[in-house]
Amino acid sequence: MDDRFIPYGRQFIDEEDIKSVVEVLRSDFITQGSKIPEFEEKLASYCGAKHAVVFNSGTSALHGAYFALGLSKNDEFITTPITFVATANAGLYLGAKPIFVDVEPDTGNIDVNKIEEKITEKTKLISVVHYAGHPVDLEKVKLIADKYGLKVVEDACHALGAKYKGEKIGSCKYSDATVFSFHPVKHITTGEGGAVLTNDKEVYEKLLMFRNHGITKDKNKFLNKPQGDWYYEMQFLGYNYRMTDIQAALGISQLKKLDKFVEKRREIAKIYNEAFKNNPYFDIPVEKEYAFHSYHLYPVRLKDKTKKKEIFNKLRQNGIGIQVHYIPVYLQPYYQNLGYKKGICPLAEDFYEREISLPIYPKMEHRDIIYVAKKLLQDKN
Repeated sequence: MDDRFIPYGRQFIDEEDIKSVVEVLRSDFITQGSKIPEFEEKLASYCGAKHAVVFNSGTSALHGAYFALGLSKNDEFITTPITFVATANAGLYLGAKPIFVDVEPDTGNIDVNKIEEKITEKTKLISVVHYAGHPVDLEKVKLIADKYGLKVVEDACHALGAKYKGEKIGSCKYSDATVFSFHPVKHITTGEGGAVLTNDKEVYEKLLMFRNHGITKDKNKFLNKPQGDWYYEMQFLGYNYRMTDIQAALGISQLKKLDKFVEKRREIAKIYNEAFKNNPYFDIPVEKEYAFHSYHLYPVRLKDKTKKKEIFNKLRQNGIGIQVHYIPVYLQPYYQNLGYKKGICPLAEDFYEREISLPIYPKMEHRDIIYVAKKLLQDKN
């Protein structure tokens, strides 16, 4: 057995990244300094949005986005079960109820054609997930949202660097807010971290306060008469969701390399696609005509789902850190206790039973790509 271990994803950190972090550590401000607005400005500019607000995680960014768009107790919001639990949990934090819509069998994305039938008078927003880095058909989502007066959130934690109809994900052309994650397995990393992008100034200002305990120091927004230059107001219940300047400096440095990271991921996907072309054992990811895939994940779907556990174990034993994305959210015990039932999204459940994510990350060596491809074809049955 080969003694190597190839994870499904990992960060790419170089000397420039390290130097940028060390500079902040030697400066006067390691948090709440100038690197935060600098990172926000550069991130917004890259994506083509007016505003960006960085958070200490993708989860807190989702929480902030839902709050700033008015999601509250007893509201409903529509989302997908094929996602990390945070997409749904962030709504639960606000007392809202997730309504799960089934997925497309090929992309794993929410089936836009099934959204409208789940809308009720309680529906407040639609939260779509660009699963694996393949954009959802946003124009169709926007048309539905506009018809019913709903807000749209893009959970783009998989999709930094992706494009929809030539527009970068994060431009918010078809949404009210876009959320990114900077976890180490994502396209760029700040260790832990996230961001919300928006073109709405009011949403932007709410996000700034939400990540800082609901506090403002802007005298033009005070509800009471200020007592002095020290005065500030907490106007709603917010959280300490701030990112540090240490993380932001890393993010600024990483952002410079983002296009190269995406290019490398697409190159790896191309090698996989060629190696697996016309194989009879599993289906490979698709890239629809409106999409530019950024390949956070490379998910394959087994034709014979009864062999998933065996194949998973064999590949792990051979040093390949494959993963599964995801167990449908509503099958988690917590959601089952809330009353969600198995079977509500049959295609999502079938997708989960077939899906395995192969290693894909910028630092992945060519020999490892070939090794993964060969082992998967060997261990397919």
